[in-house]
Amino acid sequence: MKSATPTLHPGAPAPHFLLRNQHGETVDLAQLRGRPSVLMFYPFAFSRVCSAELAELNSRWSEITALGLRVCAISCDSIHTLRAYADELGGVEFDLLSDFWPHGAAAEAYGAFDAQKGCPRRETWILDDQLRLHRRVAAEFSTSRDLAEVLSAVRELRQDQAG
Repeated sequence: MKSATPTLHPGAPAPHFLLRNQHGETVDLAQLRGRPSVLMFYPFAFSRVCSAELAELNSRWSEITALGLRVCAISCDSIHTLRAYADELGGVEFDLLSDFWPHGAAAEAYGAFDAQKGCPRRETWILDDQLRLHRRVAAEFSTSRDLAEVLSAVRELRQDQAG
């Protein structure tokens, strides 16, 4: 059930998803309402760049928690692969979501699916507390995203909402 990718822009509603995490639990986008969220699409579990990005999230978890942020890292890997990946990373505080089937549907809805490679591109969407798109942060396939840029955008969002 593939459709044309919607035009995504800041202020637009975030495309809905229901995805299972590394524990087999279903995560509904609606569960993220009420606080800012980061949807971090990444190509492959166990790859060097993806592992470095997720390890940085873990190392900065107290900063992320202080911002009241919910983080979901999304790939097309199966939930069994994601469980093993979380273990390899020493455990993670955030959800690793499986966009395995229909393959890449959530990534496609967010304009992050690379059909030629069969996986998500390295893209992040920051959502406000009402599940509206706030900002997109992206990097080349072989380059880590700048987590500082993501956290800065969340701080900016917090200031906008407070003010």
